[in-house]
Amino acid sequence: MIYTFGMFESIGRTFSLIKQSWHVLMEDRRLILLPVMAAVALVGVAVMVAVLAAATGTLDRLDTAVAGAETEATAVDFVLGALLLGLSYFIVMFFNAALIATAMERLRGRPQGIGYGISVATTHIPALLGWALIAATVGLVLNALRNRTDGLLGQIAVSIAGGVWAYMTFFVIPVMVVENLGPLAAIKRSGSLLKETWGQQFTANFSFMFIYIGAVVVAVIPAALLFGISPILGFVVGVPLVALAMGTVQALEGIFKAALYDFAVGSTPHGFDQATLRSAYRAL
Repeated sequence: MIYTFGMFESIGRTFSLIKQSWHVLMEDRRLILLPVMAAVALVGVAVMVAVLAAATGTLDRLDTAVAGAETEATAVDFVLGALLLGLSYFIVMFFNAALIATAMERLRGRPQGIGYGISVATTHIPALLGWALIAATVGLVLNALRNRTDGLLGQIAVSIAGGVWAYMTFFVIPVMVVENLGPLAAIKRSGSLLKETWGQQFTANFSFMFIYIGAVVVAVIPAALLFGISPILGFVVGVPLVALAMGTVQALEGIFKAALYDFAVGSTPHGFDQATLRSAYRAL
């Protein structure tokens, strides 16, 4: 009973922080543009790789494999797959860094435009490339383990490993952007900040995934209604609405993480309650 009360109390604190992040976002709605720009860049990379895949026969081999027929992947197929994965991770990391850099300035009372964040991220491209490579590799390994592990205990072990990785890397991008550290040093610093500020055991009782799902559902509803009248109209309205919803939640998440980082290093982020930040991640 005590555990249940503590859990709901912690969820309430997290909701409070999200609400405060929303107020900060409303002070500078331009932050939403950075996730939208990332989405556009991801589409561009996907199209580029698709064109190369079509020209090299990779798409044909992929279609054959999907159909269930035997086919042998070539070196070109692996290179294109790695290119798509690596560039996708880098784009996400780059614009995330730009978002956090811009949000950090606002939280410290020095509002900047999104151009500032992009310029800061540009100066950290080598570190971001390294971090994208590490994150993509670990992601592939965890996914492979998840797919090849049988039994409940094995799945639990993989989930714990993923949770530990998420814990260690929570502040990697803020650390790289603000403290100018490389990816390996940033991972070590990230874990230390969480441990020093909120203890060795912490509980994140809320996932932004729920907000992403809710935002997409809200965006899809009017598009679905219009789709019944005209599929083209539903598509034209739905795509920008979903992009706006996703961009808004990503901007909220960036502000949320920037505020927690700022508090962890001893600053007082503008628009956030110190007591709520102090108890944001507390073992139940």
